Amino acid sequence: MTMHASAPPARPADGVCGAELHDLAARLYPICRSITGDGVRQTLAVLSEHLPIAVREVPTGTQLFDWTVPQEWRVRSARLRDPGGQIVVDFADNNLHLMSYSAPFRGRMSRQALSAHIHTLPDQPDLIPYRTSYYNRDWGLCMAHSRFSALPEGEYDVEIDTDFVDGSLTYGEYVHPGTSDREFLLSAHICHPSLANDNCSGLAVLTMMAAMLKGRRTRYGYRFLFAPGTLGALAWLAANEERAQRIDHGLIVSCVGDAGRPTYKRSRQGSAEIDRIMAHLVKRRGGSILDFSPYGYDERQYCSPGFNLPVGLIQRSAFGTFPEYHTSADNLAFIRPECLAQSLDLLCEAIEIAETNWTPLSLNPKGEPQLGRRGLYAAIGGRHSTGASAMGLLWVMNLADGRHSLLDMAERADMPYADIAAAAALLRDHGLLSDASAGHQVAE
Repeated sequence: MTMHASAPPARPADGVCGAELHDLAARLYPICRSITGDGVRQTLAVLSEHLPIAVREVPTGTQLFDWTVPQEWRVRSARLRDPGGQIVVDFADNNLHLMSYSAPFRGRMSRQALSAHIHTLPDQPDLIPYRTSYYNRDWGLCMAHSRFSALPEGEYDVEIDTDFVDGSLTYGEYVHPGTSDREFLLSAHICHPSLANDNCSGLAVLTMMAAMLKGRRTRYGYRFLFAPGTLGALAWLAANEERAQRIDHGLIVSCVGDAGRPTYKRSRQGSAEIDRIMAHLVKRRGGSILDFSPYGYDERQYCSPGFNLPVGLIQRSAFGTFPEYHTSADNLAFIRPECLAQSLDLLCEAIEIAETNWTPLSLNPKGEPQLGRRGLYAAIGGRHSTGASAMGLLWVMNLADGRHSLLDMAERADMPYADIAAAAALLRDHGLLSDASAGHQVAE
């Protein structure tokens, strides 16, 4: 392990930063996104107001390992009129009303025939579901089950104005350079329409995090990807197979705006340093740790056996476990400013550990050093956490055998990493520790 090249990003104050995060999510929320199309480009244009994002276009038909970039989907309008000519479903009211990647259709049909193309949630009758048809060409509309149930018999007019063209798949990339060639990957999917937690929260948090890093000197390079699910990750991997091997840590960020406690899903490796960092932080916040499974978000692509990268998934409530998931209830009222800020704070702390973790070596290993005559107890005496800090000093000195990093020590002592890091810095300043990381010098 090496010490950090400079100070890690400052952690945000919940109030101000939370409001900024929610405001950004609110700007993104109305945009109709899918795996391709102008909605993705519009979203990247908003994010580019904060970051110099490089926009990548991958042409239709491009081979991405076992997948192929599909035709680009364009949508203009979608409406359903009842037998009296009244509009009962309108894409302009809520973009969830149109099944993503719906084929175009114009026609008149009975209520019974229409029902095969209407998607509802009988168990959540007042909510609109989110549905897709990426790889099965069909047309469809989504609406509240209670409203559909109230529709009378008769003839209905359907107008879905969409088309498919040879275009491209679009994703955005921003890289904050580090002093080494090693990288930390942070990625959020950008392919969902008006879903606040399952799309806008991750995009907002990562954008603000990247903006916070600008102008700061870090050891790792930080690569931020805003890409459509599955295909976007595959597109980046296909174009960057050699570069991908530089990734030492990675996080997929999604569903980070609700009030649930944090949930971390381990990478395929299971015990990578990022898995340990996130487990340490999430457990101390009363959250949950999940083992890897090949079902979820883009960690599946980065953790596929041909890459096996150390990439985990961080969320608050895990996808599929909250009733608002993939429904119209995943709206701006569902995500909270303070929860967005807490998620950003968690990611900043993860970066802090990745940047500052190092391996101390005791310069006084035989017996316990006398801390009092060196003024170390006095140095911590004025702190409210005197007991914890004193224990931090003792744990660091006892484990400073050149084989335990600060993260190892925090895990073993069951203490906050920040307390262990502060204790190690104090001991180093008093000449009791050196850095055992071969070929690296302890940063000031």
